[in-house]
Amino acid sequence: MEIERKYIVKGNEWKSEVTESHHICQGYLSTDIGRTVRVRLTDEKAYLTIKGQSADGGLSRAEYEYEIPADDARQLLLISTNIIEKTRHIIPITGTRIIGSEQGQKTQTVNLKIELDVFEGENEGLVMAEVELPDTATTFTPPGYLVQEVTGVERYYNLYLAQHPFRTWF
Repeated sequence: MEIERKYIVKGNEWKSEVTESHHICQGYLSTDIGRTVRVRLTDEKAYLTIKGQSADGGLSRAEYEYEIPADDARQLLLISTNIIEKTRHIIPITGTRIIGSEQGQKTQTVNLKIELDVFEGENEGLVMAEVELPDTATTFTPPGYLVQEVTGVERYYNLYLAQHPFRTWF
């Protein structure tokens, strides 16, 4: 199960917090909104991912991800539709998880990360961030550069961006 919050990013103050960056190329083998299948090739690894439809406004959905050989991913990208490219920057942050019952609640600090994507090509100009959460009881305070939450807003899904690039929105 994937649980994530998605944000629009403004400004450049995030750049000093980046601990790693990776180029990503991904294409879709199935674009049915109820069950997407994508192939993703990063600097180092490749993945085949199957995602189900969200039943809770985009906060969570079933996700199955499998590492595959990079050469297989390159071949699958040749038959994929709607390819998007982006550079993903990783920024560590902390969150808080509430543990226990109402009588004995405790908070626990949780290490999280912001996956900040700077889109390229037809989606150039769009900068988005996602924060994956281990469960729905985990919260965090978004940094100031995460200016608008768009969790569950379809036009900001990667699949939508692949089919309706950001440059065509204006």
